[in-house]
Amino acid sequence: MSVKILALDTATENCSVALLVDDQVYCRSEVAPRDHTKKILPMVDEVLKEAGVTLAELDALAFGRGPGSFTGVRIGIGIAQGLAYGAELPMIAVSTLEAMAQGSFRANGATQVACAIDARMSEVYWGRYSREENGEWLAVDAECVIPPTKLTEQIVADGSQWVMAGTGWDAYADQLETLALNCVQGDILYPDAQDVVQVAKYMLEKGQTVAVEESSPVYLRDNVTWKKLPGRE
Repeated sequence: MSVKILALDTATENCSVALLVDDQVYCRSEVAPRDHTKKILPMVDEVLKEAGVTLAELDALAFGRGPGSFTGVRIGIGIAQGLAYGAELPMIAVSTLEAMAQGSFRANGATQVACAIDARMSEVYWGRYSREENGEWLAVDAECVIPPTKLTEQIVADGSQWVMAGTGWDAYADQLETLALNCVQGDILYPDAQDVVQVAKYMLEKGQTVAVEESSPVYLRDNVTWKKLPGRE
């Protein structure tokens, strides 16, 4: 089926936009921690013009819903809501952690990814994802914000090899080096809209959209307890 999805992400230092038109992706990305508001809309205009598509022709508008920078997440969702409202589009909220897992698959074929974003305040945003045969990602842990020392106390070895993604691994290298997982270096530091849009494609197929007024960010600051998801013990 023909699919057209626009995706935005400003949840971290990276500012990015991607447009999926069937199997082709048009994207822009720049690490610009303080310039998201200046760069995001010009990026949107560029990918739409490159693809010859208008907002009204889209099927949905996806956004990185967090976790990430409080300000960055708010910028992304606010701009996404404005664009979606004007074009009467449904929205798709994509986890920035899951987007990094998809990015790791894009970059090096990783199918098991351990994501850790530096959350400041001596904490990381954490989540592990395993890729299923149909291309969707299964969350192994409930995403959370947690001190690295507490994470190392709670994670147990599972015999699998995990590819690292995110800024948290470098920011808290000393604490996380004792993590009881077989981890290997990866190439992805930030979520990117070109990966957000691929996750969104599966969500759209499953009808996992929200109305503009119901879209909301995820900060995780009110959820500090790490836990295994049901059935993943």
